[in-house]
Amino acid sequence: MLGIIRIMGNAVKMHKRFYLFFIVFFLSFISFPFTSYSWGFFGHRYINYHSVFLLPPEMISFYKMNIQYLEDHSVDPDKRRYAIPEEAPRHYIDMDQYGKFPFLDLPKRWNEAVDKFSEDTLHANGIAPWWIMIMQNRLKKAFIQKNKNEILKLSAEIGHYIADVHVPLHASSNHNGQKTDQLGIHGFWESRLPELYAESEYDLFIGKATFIENQLNFIWDRIYESANASDSVLQIEKVLSLRTPSHKRFNYEDRNGVLMRQFSTLYANRYHDSLKGMVERRMAASIYAISSFWYSAWVEAGQPSLSDMGKGNSDSTSNKEMELLQFYWLGNSIIGRSCTN
Repeated sequence: MLGIIRIMGNAVKMHKRFYLFFIVFFLSFISFPFTSYSWGFFGHRYINYHSVFLLPPEMISFYKMNIQYLEDHSVDPDKRRYAIPEEAPRHYIDMDQYGKFPFLDLPKRWNEAVDKFSEDTLHANGIAPWWIMIMQNRLKKAFIQKNKNEILKLSAEIGHYIADVHVPLHASSNHNGQKTDQLGIHGFWESRLPELYAESEYDLFIGKATFIENQLNFIWDRIYESANASDSVLQIEKVLSLRTPSHKRFNYEDRNGVLMRQFSTLYANRYHDSLKGMVERRMAASIYAISSFWYSAWVEAGQPSLSDMGKGNSDSTSNKEMELLQFYWLGNSIIGRSCTN
């Protein structure tokens, strides 16, 4: 009898755990449309996908074979923001905290920047350029070792970070218009607009990847561009909002079965037109940069043959890591900076 009671008790506990997991999953699913991510899940997948087609023949077969993985895992760094506090600063750098262009007070090299500002200050304002170089060195090492699983994982994730620094509001402390009464502009610029126009209007087949000799300087140049554009992103929308009644700025649309309030298509059209191609240019620049970084890591690794690698990332360790990442994303709140406030 005691054995039966124990079995019944364990069954009840398992049922409760399953019910709790289901509730967490359901609530996370229905709240998904309200959450803003860098470039949005659509944008990051779209950017990584198009980056593959700029690669040379020696690389493109392997990358095309694994293009679904590169798309799917382009968003892993955003999911990781729900698991570890160290992740958030890797996605941005608040350049306005270091003066004005050309930002001469901020050294480009990590050790020099630490000596001048302290490591705590750098982390507080974002470490995106330096983290990208760490990832690039890891990718180069993976190519040298011909570790296909690491090549794919690092390629997918460095694509995310490089794309992030092409977003103007990832270079501003006013990252979501919270200082100028423009809450929601982050997701409006980098998620809503690409979802509406990228597939139908953008020309993202932009030539070939090239070898970048000084990758650190290249990334800093992209960050300077983003910082210079951040004021326009905010000012153009601010002026437009003052000229547009609220009932024309917002409407309700069905997203994943949920009726949600968001910027209207009419208002998005006006904002997109006023930006004069900025979103398309930054997305195209992201694609070129990502593909060129993949290519540069491969060249610096000695141009190893990728023809015998086949499909990757099917090992049990990688799968367990992905399951854990998914669990944190579904069950936790974002740690660190959020683009919803």
